Amino acid sequence: MQSKHQIRELLDSAGVRPNKRFGQNFLIDLNLMRLLIDTANIQNNDVVLEIGPGTGSLTSGIAEKAGYCVSVEIDAVLANIAKGQLVEKSNVEIIAADALKNKFEINPVVLDALNRARAVHNGRLLLVANLPYIAATPLIINLITGPIIADAMFVTIQKEVADRMTSQAGIKDYGILSILMAATGEVKHIRTLKPTVFWPQPQVHSVFISYVRDPEKIKAIKSVEMLSHVAGALLQYRRKMLKSCCKLTADQLGEVKNWPEILNQLGIDPEIRPDNLTPEQFVAIANLCCESK
Repeated sequence: MQSKHQIRELLDSAGVRPNKRFGQNFLIDLNLMRLLIDTANIQNNDVVLEIGPGTGSLTSGIAEKAGYCVSVEIDAVLANIAKGQLVEKSNVEIIAADALKNKFEINPVVLDALNRARAVHNGRLLLVANLPYIAATPLIINLITGPIIADAMFVTIQKEVADRMTSQAGIKDYGILSILMAATGEVKHIRTLKPTVFWPQPQVHSVFISYVRDPEKIKAIKSVEMLSHVAGALLQYRRKMLKSCCKLTADQLGEVKNWPEILNQLGIDPEIRPDNLTPEQFVAIANLCCESK
């Protein structure tokens, strides 16, 4: 792992500075990097996905524990620096690309690398990263809904996103991210991080968040994809009553014709707003929507 001084030297040698467009704020507190890795409890048969490795500082610590690490860096210059720093780590693959093909899909190159690694290593698939702000929400949603599923995630992320991950029903930050994470696993706020533990210092605090997928919760969900679809559709109209939202989502959930019966069967008041529904209620609605198709 690398100190601030070492990271600066590596960037200076390449003639570059941290790129604001890519949200490059390097975690420079070595104790926090160790905490991130230790909390993930990485085993030698686990496959780890890291997004935004930068110069490979956290990557080196991951590589000491994991069976295989796929690190995806959108900045080609930093990807080359990381490759140079990790050249002796045979269990690390650095991919110079955007981790996302678009908002709804992970880059096929990344999926291919993960599938190849998982064919050899039969442990968990983990996301362990100092996660770039811009990629956080779509990446996490994709790793919950599939096609490739993360067993657990251990990330540092800006507080604004962390608040959306852990928000409860009825709170402003409550949304599809909160619902999917709570409905499929356990989310924990591990530690709040001051701007001083990053270089350059961001303008906001960050949070270390953990998420562990819960097989028992998954059993209760008929389709995580339908859950995501229903939650996303209804929350578009979070200021309206639920009975109105159901009518307004006809273009997205047109196959569901019996909304009054669904709400009545579940004992849900049609006059509440969708952002007051709990994750468990969204699961129950989505399950009945599956039966209505």
